[in-house]
Amino acid sequence: MDHINITAKRLCLYIFGLFFLSLGVSFSIQANLGVSPVSSLAYAFTLSTGISIGIMTVAANVLFIIIQIILSKKFNVREASVQLLIAFLFGFMMDITLALLQVFPAPETWVMRGVFLVTSLFVVSLGLLGYFSAKFPLMPYDELTHVISEKFNMQFSKAKITSDLLNVLAAGLICIVFIQSLGSIGVGTLIAAYFIGKITGFMMKKYQHHLIHWSGQRKALAEEVIETAKPTADTDIEETLEAGEKPAAP
Repeated sequence: MDHINITAKRLCLYIFGLFFLSLGVSFSIQANLGVSPVSSLAYAFTLSTGISIGIMTVAANVLFIIIQIILSKKFNVREASVQLLIAFLFGFMMDITLALLQVFPAPETWVMRGVFLVTSLFVVSLGLLGYFSAKFPLMPYDELTHVISEKFNMQFSKAKITSDLLNVLAAGLICIVFIQSLGSIGVGTLIAAYFIGKITGFMMKKYQHHLIHWSGQRKALAEEVIETAKPTADTDIEETLEAGEKPAAP
């Protein structure tokens, strides 16, 4: 029963995280100052085709899965299926949250657009806090960053910068070719690339241990340690939990 409760709480954290992550991206779309690097390709597809951001989010993530397979030269049906399922869930949430925000008047002044952009930074970071704390599978773009890191023997931070840069360049090129403007790329893209990581890092340092405690993950790990007769200090348990984290920014 405890295992079921822990899994249910982790699932709640995960769904909560993905929802707020999509809501934050929708805020940045409404701000119309450029979206974060991870969302730039999907939004470039939307601007170029007129197809909903949800569908194009799924399309972009399918592309990320294909690139993972090409780089790693491995294809795991189960892992690919899980990533595809997450992509569909996130794409659905993107359409829902963008529709919710479009009920309200679009920001027209620079001040209001700035407010929407700043709001997006904190909402995305809140989503990442829940998403990472759940310790469930990552979305395709985040997994791709790890594949790049392993394939080219790069530090994760450098692989993250590389994948973000390539994503932004591809998005910008698509927008220039099809709509003759930078489209999804703007000052908001640079601001998001710099500040989301910092805000998320602060939130995780401040609140992640509370979420881990609430979800029961520390208790589950402690029981596992006891069963295997390998005593571990509480601080070591927390470090073990956090070691499994694969940080990335949307």
